[in-house]
Amino acid sequence: MHFNQPLRLRSGAELPAYTLVYETYGSLNARRSNAVLVCHALNASHHVAGTHAGKPHSEGWWDNLVGPGKPLDTNRFFVIGINNLGSCFGSTGPMHINPATGRVWGADFPVVTVEDWVDAQARLVERLGITQLAAVIGGSLGGMQALAWSIRYPQRLRHCIAVASAPNLSAQNIAFNEVARRAITTDPDFHGGHFYDHGAVPRRGLRVARMIGHITYLSDDSMEAKFGRELRSTALAYDTQSVDFQIESYLRYQGDKFSEYFDANTYLLITRALDYFDPARDHGGDLSRAFAVARDLAFTVISFTTDWRFSPARSREIVKALVDNHIRVDYAEIDAPHGHDAFLLEDARYHALLRARFARLARTLDSEG
Repeated sequence: MHFNQPLRLRSGAELPAYTLVYETYGSLNARRSNAVLVCHALNASHHVAGTHAGKPHSEGWWDNLVGPGKPLDTNRFFVIGINNLGSCFGSTGPMHINPATGRVWGADFPVVTVEDWVDAQARLVERLGITQLAAVIGGSLGGMQALAWSIRYPQRLRHCIAVASAPNLSAQNIAFNEVARRAITTDPDFHGGHFYDHGAVPRRGLRVARMIGHITYLSDDSMEAKFGRELRSTALAYDTQSVDFQIESYLRYQGDKFSEYFDANTYLLITRALDYFDPARDHGGDLSRAFAVARDLAFTVISFTTDWRFSPARSREIVKALVDNHIRVDYAEIDAPHGHDAFLLEDARYHALLRARFARLARTLDSEG
């Protein structure tokens, strides 16, 4: 969907005409009250569920959750997935042309924030003729967007669902992002972010960035169970450059795959948006004050015990801020072994909780006619 109206960004910059790519699933009811917005995390996109025609292995990133008869049932809800600005999956971003120069944006693409993404999403939802969303849901960075929706547009949604998320990044998380960014920007093929002009791709940096990130998404238990100290062959190579362990092979595979489809400037932008998210900052550092505007909403907050990147303690900060405001909130801390990636997996307890939440929401909508 194309927008000619410029978007004023938190940085003070202005993004001129832009395009947001989106997908929808299910049908909008007559009252336009059953829409659910799904917000994506770092390397995901608007393709939330289902497969693309002629591509049987193109399942959406949350396909186990969204679809007919699934916890977020598209027989009952109209689900919207939007690709964020600055991404590399169709929406306007660094790979597109800067109308002011006629050249690819590259490193000149303005820094965007979670709040900027939510403002752009709100315009698209309005263009679809939807005045109030039944729910906004997201995991990780997507959960931050759902929280931002509840603060910036509290009258335009009924329920906020934040999974494996946080009210801001810890210093350790910012540090991981910075190391990943430096891996990219110090790649000789980065060319100051204008590598498109050189016909190059900073794949080495992207590989390392992905390897760093992937380690943080997994728990020690899950890596131990899946790989342990298993070797690729019966004998050690006694070589610092060889791949001796299966975990090394796995990380290199993930890095290689990522470097083939993800844009380096997008990686820099999205990790910076993660760093900057901090709704309490606008309220004197008081998270409870930030959520005061959301008193009429209902919240569901979910965390996973082995998620050390977005730990349950961070979700409990969100819950406390909501309780301080006497806001309705359900909180679940699920004992799952998979680390941060648990929000993407088909855990029976996790899915049962969301199925029950959406079923109750559907019944409420039905009772309202």
